[in-house]
Formats: sequence, C-alpha cells, structure tokens
Amino acid sequence: MEEIEKKEQRQSEMKETGSADLDGNKNHHKIKLLTIIGEIEGHESVSGSAKSTKYEHLLPMLAEVEDSDEIEGLLILLHTLGGDVEAGLSIAEMIASLSKPTVSLVLGGSHSIGGPLAVSAKYSFIVPSGTMIIHPVRSSGMFIGVEQSLRNMIRTQDRITRFLAKHSKISKERLEELMLNQTELVKDVGTLLEGREAVQEGLIDEVGGMSDALRKLHEMIEGRAGISNEF
Repeated sequence: MEEIEKKEQRQSEMKETGSADLDGNKNHHKIKLLTIIGEIEGHESVSGSAKSTKYEHLLPMLAEVEDSDEIEGLLILLHTLGGDVEAGLSIAEMIASLSKPTVSLVLGGSHSIGGPLAVSAKYSFIVPSGTMIIHPVRSSGMFIGVEQSLRNMIRTQDRITRFLAKHSKISKERLEELMLNQTELVKDVGTLLEGREAVQEGLIDEVGGMSDALRKLHEMIEGRAGISNEF
C-alpha cells in the first residue's frame, strides 16, 4: 500500500511540476530531476493552452533540495523560450545558491531569460542541436515612454548580463555585443547560438547529452563526498 502511494505521489509530482527523484541508479546517488519548459510564468498566468513553468512550484522544491539529507544532486533539463524576467532570475539565483552539485542540460533551446537558468548550475551542457538566443530585455503591455522607464530597462538588462558573466566564462562586454547584434535575427536584435557556438563563446561548459550530464553529476557528488570524508 505504501509503495502504491509513493508511486502515485511521484506521478502527481511529475505531472504538476515536471520533477522526479532519480534514485534507482547503480551509483546509489539520489538525484532530483527538474524540468524547465515552455514559458517562465511570473505573477500573471500564461495562456491555458501554452506550456509553462511556474516559479511558485520551483522555489519550494529547490529549498527542499538544499535542506534534504537524502537528495545529493540536482539535474536540470531546459527547453524554454524565456518569459518573466523577475521570475526567471529568482529561480536562477536560487539554483546558483545551492550548496549541492548541480548540472544543467539545454535540450531544444534555452532562450532569453533561459540563459541565466542554464548557467546557474555549477556545470552546464548543451546538445549539439540545442540553441540559445541572447537579446536585450523586451517589455510587453503598457509602456510609459519616459526616461525613467529606459533607465529601469537598462538596469534590468545589466542584472542579467552580470549574472550570465558571473556564472559562465563569457565576458559582460561580449554578451552586450551579442545582444545588440543587428544581423542575426529577422524581427529582433540579438544572436542565436547553436550548441558548439554556445560552448565556444564560453556561455555553456560542454556539448553533451543525458548520459554526459548524469555522469558529470555523479562525479561531482562523489568528489563532494570525498572532500567531506577528509574532515
């Protein structure tokens, strides 16, 4: 009966939050799997027909990962077109602040605010066909065309570029060059980076897939345990 309840709970968790516990591996490491897909939802709900990731689901889950004695590492799968900047940055900061090993894997794409989410892990992968779009902050809805609005957008943009530069190998200056590129995107300024290009630019650590990401995470967990055992 208890096993059935656990199975139903896992199925519900996977359906509602896109997360799962990977504890059946040969290395006996309990890993939390987190998927970030579709649009990053902020204070306002996205269309009912659109895929979305809700930050109010992820933040408590990430706190649980940090506080749990059982969970040893976090694997993040990303396929997102971006979304709410504040919500995306809050999730990215939360992931970056975790003390446990974290690995991210960009699958289809990790665009816009998906960039900070991809680099927030301690090590990042991207599949060869994966893409990342780097572009300036955009605003939707009513926009008051005054100098203060422009200053606020510049400050928001600066927060994003600082985070990206801090958690990857790309410089803030190079990021701004890519963001303001006028020759790459048809309807916007910015740059689309494919898998190997993202690694060459220093935004992502390595090109790889699921097996590479899991292997790296196990190595990080074992390394962390080895350091702990010395004290």
